[in-house]
Amino acid sequence: MTLATVPACEQPVSDIGILSSLTAAATLKALRAAAEPTRLRLLLLLAQGELNVKDLTRILGQSQPRISRHLKLLADAQLIERFREGSWVYFHLADTMVAQHVLRPMLAALGREDPVLARDRARAEAVRRERVEAGQTWFRSHAALWDKIRSLHVAEDAVEAAIRSALGAGPFDVLLDLGTGTGRMLELFAPCVRRGLGVDLNHAMLSYARTKLDAPGLSHCQVRAGDIYNLALLDGTADAAIMHQVLHFLSAPARAIREAARVLAPGGRLLIVDFAPHDLEFLRSEFAHERLGFARAQVAQWLGEAGLQLTHQQDLPPPADAGGDQLTVSLWLGEAPAAMPVTRAPTTAAKPEFAK
Repeated sequence: MTLATVPACEQPVSDIGILSSLTAAATLKALRAAAEPTRLRLLLLLAQGELNVKDLTRILGQSQPRISRHLKLLADAQLIERFREGSWVYFHLADTMVAQHVLRPMLAALGREDPVLARDRARAEAVRRERVEAGQTWFRSHAALWDKIRSLHVAEDAVEAAIRSALGAGPFDVLLDLGTGTGRMLELFAPCVRRGLGVDLNHAMLSYARTKLDAPGLSHCQVRAGDIYNLALLDGTADAAIMHQVLHFLSAPARAIREAARVLAPGGRLLIVDFAPHDLEFLRSEFAHERLGFARAQVAQWLGEAGLQLTHQQDLPPPADAGGDQLTVSLWLGEAPAAMPVTRAPTTAAKPEFAK
């Protein structure tokens, strides 16, 4: 796991214009907050990925009140951010300019031979291995469900190639994966995004996705518990969003599309990937599908009602020799106008992620 991983198509962070916009006061406050041994160790750990207080107390061997006090000081200095997921609170390196353009390069330059830091890394890796094993155990018990669905449509690599082609190569400043599931879309687009955020209500799925994102090259992607109908995000937050195999689980797909459109920046793109209409009723009873696919015109209408223009539509039918019950995968790409009108503020009182 690296301390600082830069996606392939991300712009260099050492841009002089960005650094010159940082105030001396903000930089000095950040450096003072970091200039304490325990807090520096915490920052090094959180630069590698998301951890909760229990994880950090195990890794550093210090009491929960002491760790919590240091975390509060780092949060007050805007070096780290916290978010709640159920009864747990997770922390990660903040997306502020001082954290990303001053602190992260400084952490990456620290010597890795220090025995205390080496022990921290070893303990953190042990914690992550436990997470991975727990996630894999859960997913193995559910893998047959995904395998059965995948067997009904064109190969997954063909679907992902169509997804990459439809959404484009980026680079994207902020990409949202709405209904992230296993986090696969974040993995797929990680090299071309500055920040990736996956949202899902299923805590087991989020735990599994988090283990997959604890890998080199993915530290700039995170997942959050969130309501797809009421995102804790400001208007115009993201320049790209994906809803991959999500709509058929929803009772109000049009409402989810409107909410996704709200958080798109001017010129932003929303890619919807789902099934064309079908009559496989067992998907309702066995897999909790609310809808048995969607007609081209229906999704196009919902995109239009959300203020987005349909610019691409594609169907991926099953192989001609597949036989039996097979599904067609459909893609719809909606684009926000260059000057998107403000719709409404988020109704949640939670602090929005990536607030501009």
